[in-house]
Amino acid sequence: MQLLHSAASPFVRKVMVTLHETGQMDDVEIVNVSTTPVAPDPALISANPLGKIPALMRDNGPTLYDSRVICRFLDDRAQAGLYPDSRIWDTLTLEATGDAIMEAAVLIIYEERFRPAEKVSMDWIEGQWAKVSRALDALGTRWMSHLQGRTDMGHIAVGAALGYLDFRHEARSWRTGRDELSGWYAEFAQRPSMVATMPSG
Repeated sequence: MQLLHSAASPFVRKVMVTLHETGQMDDVEIVNVSTTPVAPDPALISANPLGKIPALMRDNGPTLYDSRVICRFLDDRAQAGLYPDSRIWDTLTLEATGDAIMEAAVLIIYEERFRPAEKVSMDWIEGQWAKVSRALDALGTRWMSHLQGRTDMGHIAVGAALGYLDFRHEARSWRTGRDELSGWYAEFAQRPSMVATMPSG
């Protein structure tokens, strides 16, 4: 298998952490692509018509894309239990929350980098950050008991999301007033899978 990859993408990091956690790194060739919303990599488009990463190219089936699809496939392939039946709906909702933080945080970067300066909307940027802030508050008030339990895909998605906030939005100081969530992340970030997948670029 080949994973179309960019070291800066939080969605790619989520898949990479899953590969490490499930012991499948040796089964996948990492293929770096350089892509933007306005200039997608041709190799990526041939694999994923949406032009988005990550994309997992398989020998015996169509390319999988969207990190949730890929992670679910990898978990099933390894029978790793990252989507436990006993709390599947909580896990999926927590994963969706982490993904939504990533999406809003990435869209802020896109707005700042790919729009002409005179067309950048600060109201739109702040609206995206408001989504991030509300989701972080929900993690701290509704989800800490889950996060403190056995690692599942919800943990991985939230870990990748918080790592991206540190990487691209450090000045926003997401930890302020969120001591319990900050403490959880400080510990989770020390997992070998997280250390091995630090974003760059």
